[in-house]
Amino acid sequence: MLIEQENSVKININAFQHDLISWFKNEQRDLPWRKDQDPYKVWVSEIMLQQTRVDTVIPYFNRFIDWFPTIDDLADADEDKVLKAWEGLGYYSRVRNLQSAVKEVKEKYNGEVPNTPKEIAELKGVGPYTAGAILSIAYGIPEPAVDGNVMRVLSRILTIWEDIAKPSSRKIFEKAVRELISHEDPSSFNQALMELGALVCTPTSPSCLLCPVRDHCHAFFEGVQTELPIKTKKAKTRDVQLAAAIITDSTGKIVIHKRPANGLLANLWEFPTIELHHPIQNSREYAVNLFNQNHEFEIKLEQTIGQVDHVFSHLVWNMKVYTGTINAKFQETEEWKLVSFEEMKEYAFPVPYQKMFKLYQSL
Repeated sequence: MLIEQENSVKININAFQHDLISWFKNEQRDLPWRKDQDPYKVWVSEIMLQQTRVDTVIPYFNRFIDWFPTIDDLADADEDKVLKAWEGLGYYSRVRNLQSAVKEVKEKYNGEVPNTPKEIAELKGVGPYTAGAILSIAYGIPEPAVDGNVMRVLSRILTIWEDIAKPSSRKIFEKAVRELISHEDPSSFNQALMELGALVCTPTSPSCLLCPVRDHCHAFFEGVQTELPIKTKKAKTRDVQLAAAIITDSTGKIVIHKRPANGLLANLWEFPTIELHHPIQNSREYAVNLFNQNHEFEIKLEQTIGQVDHVFSHLVWNMKVYTGTINAKFQETEEWKLVSFEEMKEYAFPVPYQKMFKLYQSL
């Protein structure tokens, strides 16, 4: 059976499926979410793997499933504990949406992840890729699961010159997967495309001589594999200058603050932080004034202990780190706490503040 794309590229579908799936079954990585086809575990892994490397995800996945082994466990969990389990993975809206969707599955579908494209796509945070991954991997339904790896592989196999950074291009690749996918083993087929992109058909210097589907790859025949995929660059990130401080009271407890419920790093905990809008504000005196103007308590900054730089998708934090002490007027609220070193383990902090605390501990 041959498939002919609009650009006149022909591919033998049966041979392509056979070569790809055979390679996957022999060479696939031993990953914890592949031990069974539990839709919940597939779902958790796919959400974690968005914008995060596999090696980074493995320990997080194991801990998350240990803490929340079932849909009911996650649905009923306290949000602070869920955020703590996710601490360090970033993009925290992913896990908030996951918990919201899991609650809906518990209430609406009796704890069973739905197995139809319409129902699963209506769950919060479940986009076309995640829906396709769950349906194909867990339920064996031949739905496309198109991520960056899949678009890169197919752009080379089929010499597709569309810009993969454009949302409209996804439809082209979804159509291609629908025509290529194995209806006998859609689970292995979709996972194999992802695995091929991760291990062999990499963004730079693809290992074409090791590729199990090289005989089907038109980019390899034409010698343009390093020119594909076409992908426009993201807009430049914005630098944000911050001052943040580890503030202690007379007993050695540390001041922490809960971030707002909306926006960047929502509902996570931080150390007192202010934004510096002008170069002059890098002086300690100006930082102290800003801290005291923005909070209902007064602090004394003692020393600068270093700088933490952290890159988000759209901005870069350049954070000057201080130590300091607080006056006796501090009153705890829902948003402001005094905690011991041991108690800090119960609160979820974003990576830049974890880096900051390590600086403090190294003093």
